[in-house]
Amino acid sequence: MRWQAYGCGNNREEVVSLMSDATPASGAQDRRWLILGVIGLAQLMVVLDLTVMNIALPSAQRALHFTTADRQWVVTAYTLAFGSLLLPGGRLADLLGRKVMFLTGLAGFAGVSAVGGASVNFAMLIAARACQGAFAALLVPSALSLLTTTFTEPKDRGKAFGIYGAIAAAGGAVGLLLGGALTEYLSWRWTLYVNLIFAGVAFTGGALLLKGQLSRVKPRLDVPGALLVSSAVFCVVYGLSNAATHNWRTPSTYGFLATGVVLLVVFALWQGRAAHPLLPPRVVLDRNRGGAYLSMLIGTAGLFGLFLFLTYYLQQTLGYSPLVTGFAFLPMSAGLIVMANLSTIVLMPRFGPKPLVASGMLAASGGTAWLAQLGQHTGYATGVLGPLILAGIGLGVVIAPAINTGTFGVAPQDAGVAAATVTVGQMLGGSVGTSLLNTIFTSAVASYIIAHLATARIIGRQALTGLALAHGYDTAFWWTAGIFAGGAVIAGALLRPGPLDQQGTPSQAYDGVPSAQAKAGPGRPA
Repeated sequence: MRWQAYGCGNNREEVVSLMSDATPASGAQDRRWLILGVIGLAQLMVVLDLTVMNIALPSAQRALHFTTADRQWVVTAYTLAFGSLLLPGGRLADLLGRKVMFLTGLAGFAGVSAVGGASVNFAMLIAARACQGAFAALLVPSALSLLTTTFTEPKDRGKAFGIYGAIAAAGGAVGLLLGGALTEYLSWRWTLYVNLIFAGVAFTGGALLLKGQLSRVKPRLDVPGALLVSSAVFCVVYGLSNAATHNWRTPSTYGFLATGVVLLVVFALWQGRAAHPLLPPRVVLDRNRGGAYLSMLIGTAGLFGLFLFLTYYLQQTLGYSPLVTGFAFLPMSAGLIVMANLSTIVLMPRFGPKPLVASGMLAASGGTAWLAQLGQHTGYATGVLGPLILAGIGLGVVIAPAINTGTFGVAPQDAGVAAATVTVGQMLGGSVGTSLLNTIFTSAVASYIIAHLATARIIGRQALTGLALAHGYDTAFWWTAGIFAGGAVIAGALLRPGPLDQQGTPSQAYDGVPSAQAKAGPGRPA
């Protein structure tokens, strides 16, 4: 009965065939690190596009003559389509083949990037950005599930997820640097054209290196579930984005957020009844995976808040150019990359995710609380560099282990949807962090100015504005530190103690049908 309920048919050979996707053949073993390079390049391209357009926005606005109020849609159109379609995209990767979806996502992303770069008006640019998000929703789950099924040995899996996690976490900072360089020396259009280079190399490598993973299982898609979750995520992301430019009391903010929450509840109830659920409850009800998804959401919320306010501080208060601002984030990226690899290669096999994610959240909280001491005249070396490195070290110990844990132990036919769920946490976290913290910052600045209007007559309006901005930054950074601290508590409460390969998680992958890795025993490849 259970085998049929999971869409595996009546024949045990079908399950064995499906499970064999998780174990690469000897030829694939020899080139799996090249496959990691291809997957990493594709992931870098997608993450870059979350931030690479930010610095280019003023130039694009002057060229296409759109208003400041409309400017947010250049970013929002991408995140809306991306977040709304991730879970259906993950399930399609499981059902129709990961290689096919990976290459389709790359080709489509490159094509619409070219259209966006050639935009002659605002509508053309927004349409291209939305289509980028849609193709990214096909690309990212298939890329992460390919990584999951290619690297099954614990040691190699740690190295692979360390590299992938570093790319996922540091890509936003690299996007700021690349966006500044391209805009300053070429044109804002090259922030989109550059994707053709990334996608062309990744597509060629994927076509040559990846093997088709065909399943004998007849593809089935939970259409009601797809409609429910896509609508829910759309409403949540739109509501949060609207809050960033308006306020939380606007009907278009709380109305969409309330609708999104209701739809998510209905989606969760439906997944318990659907014959072929889009997001099988067995994927998210595991404590480790559930804790990893929440940790990803919280960690990314704080990370995007950090990017947002430090970018403003460096440019508005310290007067840095876009390119110098990008370089200023490199120490954070370095700490993040080093710790992402160290945590998954050395520390995860010994201690498991619980102490790593919790301590990483605390380190990020400490670094952000340190940033809350910034003043109107604090320099980069004295007030920014140290906390930036500390926050990067902490986030490196959070994000890479969370990605690894969130995809660990799932059945091969669930690898795509598990990967999509990790990315949904990343997308929602970015939206929550940006909108919530930006609203707090704006309110703090306005309140400070109102409370000190009399002072403006003595020190001048410009000086008062500078003090108000410094107060706003400090307030926002304290809230960000609180978010990270809350993440440490949640990670400590949900994640299980001990290494992943000693917890029996893989044996639950088929809800009674042992997985290949469980049969092989702890610490041995399937």
